[in-house]
Amino acid sequence: MTRITTGLVAALFVVTSMGVASAQAPATPATPAAPAKMKLNKQSLKDMKAKWSANKGKLKACRKDVKVKGLAGDDRWFYIEDCMAKS
Repeated sequence: MTRITTGLVAALFVVTSMGVASAQAPATPATPAAPAKMKLNKQSLKDMKAKWSANKGKLKACRKDVKVKGLAGDDRWFYIEDCMAKS
């Protein structure tokens, strides 16, 4: 008898706590953080390459600078993008 009563009390407690939790207002969504740098995705890389292909001489000079500085990864792409924009 004690086990049945304890089980029923526990089940009642679980059911009431679920009801209270569902009655609460939903939390406000977090605002997304602004990215520090432009994200490199497939489309942005294609756009960069198309723009750079139009002016191969400038691109060659920028690539030479990248090799001298020893840049790799995203830093390499951002440096070339800046170099192509300012020249």
